[in-house]
Amino acid sequence: MTVTEPLFRLAPGVVFLPVVGILLNLFLGERWNEKVVGWIASLATVGAFGVAVALAVGLTRHPEGAVVPLLTWIHIGDFRVDWVFRVDTLSVVMMLVVAGVGALIHIYSIGYMHEDVRHQGDPRRFRRFFVFLNLFIAAMMILVSANNFLMLFVGWEGVGLCSYLLIGFWFEKGAGGIGNALAAKKAFVVNRIGDFGLLIALFLIFANFGTLDFEAVFRQAPQLAQVAPGILTAITLFMLLGVTGKSAQIPLYVWLPDAMAGPTPVSALIHAATMVTAGVYLVARSQALYIEVPLAQSTVTWVGGLTALLAATIALGQYDIKRVLAYSTISQLGFMVAAVGMGAAVAGMFHLVTHAFFKALLFLSAGSVILGMERGHESGHHHQVEIDVQDMRFMGGLRQRMPVTFWVYLIGALALAGVAPLAGFFSKDEILAAASAKFPAVFGLLLFSALLTALYMGRQLALVFFGEPRSEAAEKATESAPIVTVPLIVLAVLSVLGGLINLPGSYALEHWLEHTLHTVEAIPFQVSIAASSLAVALAGLGLAWWLYGRRPLPSPRETDPLARVLDGVYHALERKWWVDEIYHALVVRPYHGLAHVLAQVVDLGFIDGIVNGIGYVARRLALWWRQWQNGYVRSYALSIVVGVVLIVAYLLLR
Repeated sequence: MTVTEPLFRLAPGVVFLPVVGILLNLFLGERWNEKVVGWIASLATVGAFGVAVALAVGLTRHPEGAVVPLLTWIHIGDFRVDWVFRVDTLSVVMMLVVAGVGALIHIYSIGYMHEDVRHQGDPRRFRRFFVFLNLFIAAMMILVSANNFLMLFVGWEGVGLCSYLLIGFWFEKGAGGIGNALAAKKAFVVNRIGDFGLLIALFLIFANFGTLDFEAVFRQAPQLAQVAPGILTAITLFMLLGVTGKSAQIPLYVWLPDAMAGPTPVSALIHAATMVTAGVYLVARSQALYIEVPLAQSTVTWVGGLTALLAATIALGQYDIKRVLAYSTISQLGFMVAAVGMGAAVAGMFHLVTHAFFKALLFLSAGSVILGMERGHESGHHHQVEIDVQDMRFMGGLRQRMPVTFWVYLIGALALAGVAPLAGFFSKDEILAAASAKFPAVFGLLLFSALLTALYMGRQLALVFFGEPRSEAAEKATESAPIVTVPLIVLAVLSVLGGLINLPGSYALEHWLEHTLHTVEAIPFQVSIAASSLAVALAGLGLAWWLYGRRPLPSPRETDPLARVLDGVYHALERKWWVDEIYHALVVRPYHGLAHVLAQVVDLGFIDGIVNGIGYVARRLALWWRQWQNGYVRSYALSIVVGVVLIVAYLLLR
């Protein structure tokens, strides 16, 4: 595809503009105040969004898209990989989501981090935060604009690095003083496992296709499926391992809840617009490979369905306001992964877009709640009594004290629950419709997950906003500043209207993506599925109100109403089904034991013993030889005589 549209030549701007923001703040930001730093970073992201909009306009005239070469990268013999930007309908959808939602998160962060850096006691880190945030956007833009798997992998690793930097932003905070650092390390290590799978997939792609360019690989896929189906199966399954890391699916989802250690805008950026959507995008982009391997499609679908259910059950037993949303993200990613796995790539991308709207809204609104609780805690008479301002058991009654935050949070929660006519209803309905036709068992898993989603979101609304305040911090909480609430209002509007982008009847997103995803299967609107989905959502919300709304918790130490109903099962939900403990017993502890043996026995005992032994022998030889280097001429003459005698004796006796 050659560049036929002048607007397409702007494509490098989606990466360059955030990089400009990084450089300005990195080298000049120390001279500026916080607002200038924050707005430089925000405008860089807004500029990237403007470029994405221009590319979308260009695609309306040339929907076939184009590739935009930037520079020569790797040329070794016949192997060529250049830095080339891909402009097509799929990549531009991702650019719009990343830059659009990312820009709102940047603007929100100006107000949030102004308070957070002071609450944490280190205002100097404000500039560092926005440098990292711009770097995150740049890395994600590289990933979604790549024209080959290797360039995609650069962005893939870039967002992994940024997640490490931002999750551990307050690295000296957390449990034991290193809790946040450990959370960042956990995210980094778990993602390296997934990245290993993707690397193996890339090695197999190059070995069997001779190229890493998307078009060349996808064009040869049917032929490879006929002559070596096992190779294509291995490629797609190893790719799935990478997806389970980045998009937090079974068995590598365990890093995402701990990612809540980062500042709240980081949670919104990771969970809504950037890193976790990378795996969904990868499978959607690689549909040409997956449709040739039914086994891989089934595996991806089941992984998504089981993850959706498992994470939804765990969310029911959490009290940290952000951790509930974290498990919700894992669950919703399960919906998306199941969709792209079963071939309903448009439905998966539709839910990716709407989820970015309402999940960013929920995380940022949770951040507003946390800020309100912190202000209330610091202004209270007993603020020396430490409480967890993220624990929903210490909240309650915030509906009157933070009305703007309440209404936007309500919209986000209802959209996530799938209540019509909000955005989440339409996108989730498409996934359910596809599952009912192709994977009835997975449809059952997803429908039950939708019920649990409405239940835990109704529970969260009741614990946070209704009833009486259960702490002095909640009683004295105040509404956040407009720099925080205005982005929330914009996201709330998007959460209401987002369903219009693929509304039944028009199917605008489907027609848009069919230019890139040539195997798009139309999923007709089914009244029975939609009615079932809505009924399940209302049933979950009604059950939550019956459990929590009628009798809100009178105190933080009161037994949770759901615990009284589920009894011992609720304890398992609180402990997250002991998955972390199982990992610790089966993986972490043996690994630490092996590391101890290798360090103490093999390294210090054996290897160091050999090295130290060589040193000891050399030292003893040096001590012996030093006796001959005594400075006396007669000793040296004797050495020469002995040498001559030995040589003569050798020559005579030879």
